[in-house]
Amino acid sequence: MKRRFAVNVVAVFLVLACASVAFAQEAKYPDILNAKPMYKVLPNHRELAPKAPTASLTQWNGSFTDLTKNNITFTMVGTDPTKTNVTTTTPVYIIPVKLKYGKKNGNTSFDPKLKVLSNGKTVINNIIASPIFNPGVDFTQGGTDLGTTQYIDAFQRGNFWSSVSSNSNYHVLLGNPTVLPEKTISVPSNLGYVINNPFGSGVVGLYDINAFDNYVQTWMAAQKKITPGVLPIFIVYDVYLTEGGGCCIGGYHSANGPQPSGQTYSVASYVDSVGAFSQDVSALSHEIGEWTDDPFVDNVVNCQDNNILEVGDPIEGDPNYGGYPYTLGGFTYNLQSLVFLGYFGAPPSTSVHSWLAFQNDESHVCPGQ
Repeated sequence: MKRRFAVNVVAVFLVLACASVAFAQEAKYPDILNAKPMYKVLPNHRELAPKAPTASLTQWNGSFTDLTKNNITFTMVGTDPTKTNVTTTTPVYIIPVKLKYGKKNGNTSFDPKLKVLSNGKTVINNIIASPIFNPGVDFTQGGTDLGTTQYIDAFQRGNFWSSVSSNSNYHVLLGNPTVLPEKTISVPSNLGYVINNPFGSGVVGLYDINAFDNYVQTWMAAQKKITPGVLPIFIVYDVYLTEGGGCCIGGYHSANGPQPSGQTYSVASYVDSVGAFSQDVSALSHEIGEWTDDPFVDNVVNCQDNNILEVGDPIEGDPNYGGYPYTLGGFTYNLQSLVFLGYFGAPPSTSVHSWLAFQNDESHVCPGQ
């Protein structure tokens, strides 16, 4: 994800206000032009750093010399894989977010807590049953067994395989999530509306990313359970975020305050249209992978396509938006491939088979290396 800054939302006000007029004139949902599938990262909200943090995220610092001969330093979740053989488990809170659209901008609601999917599970329960949290998939890449574990843990083990191949106890896991009470946003017609899904079937809601993040900040500040030592994940269903009138954002992550005691958090959409952008847990796999390798959105790298170490962006434009199918519990989930450290100019020998990505679907280092 390229680093993004808060934008003036006047432009999106005008675009969405015009769309709300169209709803009054037409019974059907509109199409949106120039829709682009994308993810974002919001800048670290340093001014919102916890004043008296009671805990910190388990994290480690590393470095490498990239191909431009620059020293790159980074902070990642977990412990140093070159020095430890332990399991890190980060507690997780899931916050379902229901978005309601009125008569002027869609007259419908998108509710991840109540929506029941084809397998009989709600969106939230299906996320919890997925390989993001369920350690039920044996991830074997290129004939090498990385372990039967959660997806992001398998990715991180593959990322540092030269160190952890003989360390069976090294893991970076997400804890069994606690689902907090659902939050509801009534979307103003000047900030969002309902459209035909530009990437699949059915309809989706739109909502401005900065307005959404304002709600996120308010909720986190009021919830004593959310401390820097845990990861809050906000889930929306069949909703894409917008920025400056541009659509469509499947998720983002950010932090309030710098390492080591900043509060990290993530946002992802679950879209249930088969083959669509952000299908099932693909957006969540993207965001949790990037949270793991760049939790405080400050790991600066020398890439022309990516100025911070965001491991999902280089793959998101691939077929199926970089997703690969994995069946677990009778449901086929789509997990987005993620790039290894070698993509950013680190020695590729660090990763499994010296690959540049988890699915061996990246053949070149980043532009600028």
